[in-house]
Amino acid sequence: MNKRKVVKSLIPNKIFKHIEPYGHLIEAILTNLRHGFPARGIKVIGVTGTNGKTSTCYLIEKMLHEAGYKVGIISTVGYGVGDQIKPQIKHMTTVGSGELLNRITQMKKQGVEWLVLETTSHALAQHRVWGIPYEIAVMTNITHEHLDYHGSFERYRDAKRMLFKQTNRYKKGLRVGVINADDPSADLFAKDINQPITYGILGGEMRATNIRLKPDGICYQATHGNKNYSITCQLPGSFNVANSLAAVCVGEVLGLSSSQIEQGIAALKGVEGRMTSINEGQKFTVIVDFAHTPDSFEKLFKDIRPVVKGKLIVLFGSAGRRDEEKREVQGRLAGEYADKLVITEEDDRDVDGKKILDQIAKGAESAGKKQGRDLFLISDRSDAIKFALTMADKDDTVLLLGKGHEKTIERSDGEHPWDEIGTAKKFLQDLA
Repeated sequence: MNKRKVVKSLIPNKIFKHIEPYGHLIEAILTNLRHGFPARGIKVIGVTGTNGKTSTCYLIEKMLHEAGYKVGIISTVGYGVGDQIKPQIKHMTTVGSGELLNRITQMKKQGVEWLVLETTSHALAQHRVWGIPYEIAVMTNITHEHLDYHGSFERYRDAKRMLFKQTNRYKKGLRVGVINADDPSADLFAKDINQPITYGILGGEMRATNIRLKPDGICYQATHGNKNYSITCQLPGSFNVANSLAAVCVGEVLGLSSSQIEQGIAALKGVEGRMTSINEGQKFTVIVDFAHTPDSFEKLFKDIRPVVKGKLIVLFGSAGRRDEEKREVQGRLAGEYADKLVITEEDDRDVDGKKILDQIAKGAESAGKKQGRDLFLISDRSDAIKFALTMADKDDTVLLLGKGHEKTIERSDGEHPWDEIGTAKKFLQDLA
């Protein structure tokens, strides 16, 4: 057990949460002093929100790269510069300040001009990104998540707002906030920054119209005043309209031309574990996605359900030591949309896996699902994936949700190597 876990085990949880941020703050200050504030001289774009952060980061990074900028990225999926992206092994989007500043230092040595930094509520609340001069802050959406740590939705939302306040305090640079106008919290975020720009489908200054959803992507028109963009994005799903629209706003703020914005967004072919289709010659569809919140479930199911020709088979779990309230909700949502459900481990950690499965199953049963008929509880994720794929017939769609890109799975005895896409491919090859 590491020192932090030992300390936490000796201090009541409520007290620890009050002490913890200041330890991170001291670490961030000392590390910045030791490294000489490495983020200075790099233009930083911070992306925060409940869902869509990673895809939005990669859309912005690709757009800037295609426009000729030297750009780095640090995200849930990976970090690096250009084609040299290393996978993020840890289950941590915004790593600790020591490791974060070390990565930024290395990127600076490579001549990075822009850094796209996926920034979480935990990192903001714990001051892990202290000393980083954000020029642009992006908010994708704010929905139910991480209440186990923050205690309430309001605290979670306000932790996200810290990114905009930190951007606004920076004495140089653009100091612009890009905000999803369709989100109920949009007005609060707009108040936190002097130069807000809003985007959306129902509202916003930058508006998406004439939206066309396709199996392999989306197309739409984006309009802001007298500026018009014809956007083609290779990331499927209606939620990627908003994600790509945020990237359009960033491009406009930076003064990119219409063609640079359009070509840059169209150039991104995919993001690992984000609506990733797997084809090993099978006669049914298999998709791996990182969706793990009620909001991401609902948006995904609404998109997928109308285009499924056969059965919709959904596999997912819920992480231990995380928000318990969402488990029953996710079970109910999946139960309403899917024909068959396979509930399994996600990252149980030191929490009783059976308890997690039962909590999810309770929600699924409230939607009419019955264990042994169309609801199956299989604790081992590998066995669960094999079972789900074996159930699938021609024209069915199998969704494997919750793990996405992650390279480990956390159990009571520690972390184990994991590859969701590779596991699915292996079983599909065996079935062929």
